[in-house]
Amino acid sequence: MTNENLAAEIIKNLGGAENIQSAANCMTRLRVQTLDKNKIAVDALKILEGVSGVYDAGAEFQIILGPGKATNVTNSVNEILSQNKKPKIGEAETIQAEIRAKNATPAKLFLKKIAGIFFPLIPGFIACGLITGVIGVTLKISPELVDAPMIKLLSVFGNAVFWGMNLFVGYNAAKVFGGTPILGGVLAAIMTHPALANVNITGENLLPGRGGIISVVLVAAFGAWLEKKLHKIIPEMFDLFLTPLVTVLVAGMAAIFILQPAGGAISESIGAAATTAINSGGAAVGFVLAGMWLPLVMFGVHQALTPIHVELISQYGNTILLPILAMAGAGQVGAAVAVYFKTKNKFLKKTVASALPVGMMGIGEPLIYGVTFPLGKPFIGACIGGAFGGAVQAKFAVGAATLGISGLPLAATTNNIPVYLLGVVVSYIAGFLATWILGFDDPAE
Repeated sequence: MTNENLAAEIIKNLGGAENIQSAANCMTRLRVQTLDKNKIAVDALKILEGVSGVYDAGAEFQIILGPGKATNVTNSVNEILSQNKKPKIGEAETIQAEIRAKNATPAKLFLKKIAGIFFPLIPGFIACGLITGVIGVTLKISPELVDAPMIKLLSVFGNAVFWGMNLFVGYNAAKVFGGTPILGGVLAAIMTHPALANVNITGENLLPGRGGIISVVLVAAFGAWLEKKLHKIIPEMFDLFLTPLVTVLVAGMAAIFILQPAGGAISESIGAAATTAINSGGAAVGFVLAGMWLPLVMFGVHQALTPIHVELISQYGNTILLPILAMAGAGQVGAAVAVYFKTKNKFLKKTVASALPVGMMGIGEPLIYGVTFPLGKPFIGACIGGAFGGAVQAKFAVGAATLGISGLPLAATTNNIPVYLLGVVVSYIAGFLATWILGFDDPAE
């Protein structure tokens, strides 16, 4: 089935174009908002060729398609929708609006804002992290290349996203909080400007970049709030000039003397808490964190850890949390393999076979929603498998120099590739054995 044909079938089973308000996608899912969810043919969607699973997220309905395919199918869906007239506004739309309002809790809205800040940065982290990882592997094999011009040039490439990270975060954070993005970038630049080290106001030289991305998010949020207030009180004829000027001056001063020190305290506490917990708790902490990760991902709580990963990379050059949490996906691979060999359902076997390769590459949604979670016990087996792998990663304090990737590709960015791969294998085996022992109700053909 081509992407265009699949898009047409999806629209039909979502109740037709007139029932779809909007369609968007993330890395692996088509996310749609509909007028009436009762019109969605859920079972028919599940068996479409190319669909790995479906998930009702309350405010939206999600269809798991996998990386790359999600983007292509969503583009085709929107192209078809653009050729149809817009849906009528009626009672069903009112009901859906009420559902969205009910799901718009402060916690969910906060996590959505956090995701909005950091999700656009992930491709940069992936590219630069992999470049850094490949350079690290190369130098371990041939240390004499450390002064080679090309190695030095590629090192600049690998460090680029981290060098400009505060600027990117400031720009995105201001945008997410409703301010002018470039003003967020300017405030971030003020906080990280190297010339701050030559300024002595309180008896000590100021510290450029103190507080890292935590401080930047705080300042960008404050700047956006201030800017919106100023738009309301400054006369329109002066708004173009005075609003950005006052925003930069007031928010910039607040950044240097209040928000940057506060952010520094928060970021230092986060770094100390994460490293102390893993260094002191070792394998036990890794076991618990990795074992709980899959349920947290399904509830969307995983978004809150993105700034923590970024902060750890900023402070220490790597995040010791990501390798631990990545084992949850590896445990799911092992669980899915057990399902493949145990089931007699041909469609389920086909689903597992198609989702396993991307699962091993760190894209777990097709396996979660298409295999382990619907079956129940294999999901528990996947959590158990991840827990054992997480214990290995925590025991040896394996760190990763990037975020946004998982599975086998993450190995190249870690500071201990053999141990990371050992943890992956442990998760595969433990997830397989746990699922085999727990068993599951094999669905009928």
